[in-house]
Amino acid sequence: MQLCDLAKHSKINVGVKQSTKAIATDRASVLFVANDADQNIIKKVIDLAVERSIEIVYVDTMKELGRACNIDVGAATAVIEK
Repeated sequence: MQLCDLAKHSKINVGVKQSTKAIATDRASVLFVANDADQNIIKKVIDLAVERSIEIVYVDTMKELGRACNIDVGAATAVIEK
């Protein structure tokens, strides 16, 4: 899965809280994480994704991830729902 695939999906959740909730409730299939996001903030969601065997795709910047999610601000994480 690549970043360009994110924009093609209609069911996405953007942000750490929404991503964590989607993973915890088994609704997420892929997690996108920005490399420049604060590691203390995204550690929990990454650990949860690893625990649930969800694919993790790393993106260079929050701005790039936000753009792929069609929002005007940066995003630390985003998930594609099943």
